[in-house]
Amino acid sequence: MAGRKYREAAKKIDRDKRYSLDEAIKIVAGNQVAKFDETVEMAVRLNVDPRQADQNVRGTVVLPNGTGKVHRVLVLAKGEKEKEARDAGADFVGGEDLIKKIQEENWLDFDRVIATPDIMGLVGRIGKILGPRGLMPNPKVGTVTFDIAKAVGEVKAGKVDYRVDKAGVVHAPIGKLSFGEQKLLENAHALLAAIVRAKPASAKGNYVRNVAVSSTMGPGVKIDTAEARVVAAAA
Repeated sequence: MAGRKYREAAKKIDRDKRYSLDEAIKIVAGNQVAKFDETVEMAVRLNVDPRQADQNVRGTVVLPNGTGKVHRVLVLAKGEKEKEARDAGADFVGGEDLIKKIQEENWLDFDRVIATPDIMGLVGRIGKILGPRGLMPNPKVGTVTFDIAKAVGEVKAGKVDYRVDKAGVVHAPIGKLSFGEQKLLENAHALLAAIVRAKPASAKGNYVRNVAVSSTMGPGVKIDTAEARVVAAAA
């Protein structure tokens, strides 16, 4: 059963109305339900078939105001690239030693993993551990690269990975309630624009079907889809 604060927040939302993005962010920002600093998430339903390889929408975006979360970054590399990783601010740096630690101790005290291409053969050993947790490095999202400094910098700056799920929906964070309306709005614009740019050539009809925003413990607010498409195109 929903809590009292949730019910009170839900009363302020017209379930049949689709709000402008500005209005939706304002409602969510003013509807704090929990005592902690809730994450604000955007859900975007796309007109794609995720079962088709060419419509499995996936990508990354560096949000202008970050996510509000401090990511612990693990870099798996060799030689000079290890120094580059440390200089860039990576939290953990190593090679076969850390791969062995993950494999034998199930060590997972990190949020993102970046690896250089020349060590991926060894990283494959821990694929069954990292993969199900969404931690496996992938060149498609820039986490398998020799440009370690750039990759670490982007993650620390608020890089978000997004991927359409089996239901055709992309879920991604756009910040914390403490950000305030303007910063959340800027992040929302950036995410929508990135998703629209990732539109597969094979996708037909209206690509963006539905959009909503919500906080961790709060009710969702539906957004006018036509307006969202305009915002995305202009960002």
